[in-house]
Amino acid sequence: MPATAAAVALVAQPRTTLLRAPTGVPRRRRALARRYAAGAPPTPRAAASSSSGSDAAAVAAARRPGVREYLEAAREMARRRDGGPPRWFAPLERAGGRVPGAPTLLYLPGIDGVGLGLIRHHERLAKMFELWCLHIPVEDRTPFEGLVEYVEGTVKSESSRAPDKPVYLVGESLGACIALAVAARNPDIDLWTSFRKSQLQSLSAFLEFVPEPFHLATPQLLNFLTGNFMRMPSTFVGRGLSLEEAGHTLSELTSNVLPSPTFLVDILTKESILWKLKMLRTASSFVNSRLHAVKAQTLVLASGNDELLPSREEGERLRRTLEKCRIRNFRDNGHKILLEAEFDLATTIKGAGYYRRSRKTDFVSDYLPPTPDELQKAINHERVLHFVTNPVMLSTMPNGKIVRGLAGLPKEGPALIVGYHMLLGFELGPLVTGVLSSAGIHIRGLAHPYMFDKNMEQLMPDSAHFDLYRVMGAVPVTGANFYKLLSEKQFVLLYPGGAREALHRKGEEYKLFWPEQSEFVRMASRFGAKIIPFGVVGEDDICDLLLDYDDLLKLPFYDILDKMLNEEGPKLRTDSTGELKNQAMHPVVVAPKVPGRFYFIFGKPIETKGREKELRDKEKAQRLYLQVKSEVENCINYLKEKREEDPYRSILPRLLYQAVHGPNAEVPTFEP
Repeated sequence: MPATAAAVALVAQPRTTLLRAPTGVPRRRRALARRYAAGAPPTPRAAASSSSGSDAAAVAAARRPGVREYLEAAREMARRRDGGPPRWFAPLERAGGRVPGAPTLLYLPGIDGVGLGLIRHHERLAKMFELWCLHIPVEDRTPFEGLVEYVEGTVKSESSRAPDKPVYLVGESLGACIALAVAARNPDIDLWTSFRKSQLQSLSAFLEFVPEPFHLATPQLLNFLTGNFMRMPSTFVGRGLSLEEAGHTLSELTSNVLPSPTFLVDILTKESILWKLKMLRTASSFVNSRLHAVKAQTLVLASGNDELLPSREEGERLRRTLEKCRIRNFRDNGHKILLEAEFDLATTIKGAGYYRRSRKTDFVSDYLPPTPDELQKAINHERVLHFVTNPVMLSTMPNGKIVRGLAGLPKEGPALIVGYHMLLGFELGPLVTGVLSSAGIHIRGLAHPYMFDKNMEQLMPDSAHFDLYRVMGAVPVTGANFYKLLSEKQFVLLYPGGAREALHRKGEEYKLFWPEQSEFVRMASRFGAKIIPFGVVGEDDICDLLLDYDDLLKLPFYDILDKMLNEEGPKLRTDSTGELKNQAMHPVVVAPKVPGRFYFIFGKPIETKGREKELRDKEKAQRLYLQVKSEVENCINYLKEKREEDPYRSILPRLLYQAVHGPNAEVPTFEP
């Protein structure tokens, strides 16, 4: 039996021809949606205008909707005895407005049939997608092929309705198999899934001899159906609830679900489970024989702590088999990853670069700003580095005065932040999260295309290594993306020195590797963007560079990795000369030191507004370019000199200061 990964999602590329969907959106769906989902819109088309943003905001402010409403709707569906057919419903009325042009997402549940996996995710997903869930009634016996045809009909109907938008299929367990089958039958659509040898093979035979309702006491079955609910308290705390509120919510959940055999028996009758386990075997065989036909964009979620299925191994098999497949491994999560703490489906889709609202991904117009939870996750990711380096941020006021803090930064864009790229980009996390959390300014970075390449991410220790950068707004560095960001009045971060600067050799710290000719001045002047030079120092206070690129090339067999990284990977500035042409991607080996401190300074903003005609002249643009470069060098030299006056440059006096004044006290520094 092929193994089914915890979840699978399909991004369906819409067809351009109009197709009638005989089973996709039946009249009965509209009536049942009204009955089963309180306030649910009758059809996806009507969803966008079913409730006002202010009403939804008022509801969200009064109480966090979610678990109770969803369980009530699920219980109502489970207790309504009917033999089918399968139908779509809206899990909950969304809290807050949906983004313009939102694509359709169809959620395909596992053997429970009601979509319990959406408990934690429907609120966020409903703001990004027109969200619908497939309900398979308990007594329904539609075969696997019938379910595939039903979902396929809906996908075609939605594609006909909005031919320029993708259609997403997200499935777990049985739903994952349906998603893959739909993709295999339609090679022109995009995807996520998987299923194999596991304890479930013997489970169906064992259940035949267990009377109802004791079949639900089988440990493997409970794990398969509900996952580890004990991981859920931190889930609710992580979403902004206090411990008391989280405890109340978890108590409500457990009192409504876990101790109530009547509810579980309603959805999970022995006959229904046996039917669906047998259907999984059919689904597995069907999907495995057709994987070669899947041309869809695919994202596989693999759990590292899955006690039932070999999710990681199966995920790797799918990645190797499917043409456009990416994989995300979650080391600490179990079989029911969608129900467990610290996992967010919307963030995972965004981080993988799979969220789009049109035929092709547009990294600027399709981007959704980070939520408070995502910002906090990014801050937590840099927490250790922030603790040991305790960054100092300085800015320059319009009158030239240097102050601690970010008061000197412009309040509005467009703005271009240009500066030095520290070794391994150590400064990126503290810079982007620090400016956003302190000043409310969201910086969008122009990043090396290496960070967006499917093949290159497999060479990283974790395939999701760059996901947080994408969530925080990084885009591939191209002229088109640069143009779009400035046209939308964004704050854009640009490193002219690129990878050559971030992966410098020994003795090259704080040396700029900028092109000889201006690359950004005329683009900035076209939109009247302020150019903000900045400098950062501190890499030499946290580590020593032991092996650089020149050293690595002398190692035996390193040439194999070098070829994979540089001959087969994406390239930049291939037409450049000198140092800039040698932008080889490579690891470095460093030795940690007793940590010092990071220092940032933003120079005085340079105005380009009203100078577009002037800066069309190449010589004048070049003079301004050299001025910006000189300002960056001055910023670096200023910080290198002033840090010698900081009594708290080393971590030890900082720890003593915080021991006396409190762990959250701002540690003093030199006088600017």
